[in-house]
Amino acid sequence: MLTIASRLDVMNRLGRAMADPTRSRILLALIEQPRHPGELARSLELTRSNVSNHLTCLRGCGIVAAIPEGRSTRYEIADPHLAKALLAMLDVVLAVDDGVECADENCDVSLCCGASA
Repeated sequence: MLTIASRLDVMNRLGRAMADPTRSRILLALIEQPRHPGELARSLELTRSNVSNHLTCLRGCGIVAAIPEGRSTRYEIADPHLAKALLAMLDVVLAVDDGVECADENCDVSLCCGASA
């Protein structure tokens, strides 16, 4: 059963998921498109058991969903809003790197890109 988690719980779950570089790589791959564990293992050059362990963690955090497809399982980001939020977070990280301009050409955030909003 799905539940609505508190904001603190959500932040802790996301932090745990992204604290591991392998889980972050899996999340980035799943943002692109849903995938099967074997496909993730091949594309990320990981063992299938390693990928399965990380997918179990990501499922436990409520970040990815497992979709049965016959005898196999496809994994995807649990909520499209989450995928959008993760992509937005990546833009923020890119925007604050030294010497890198903001990725948003319509940025109106104060002190970013020289904007004075």
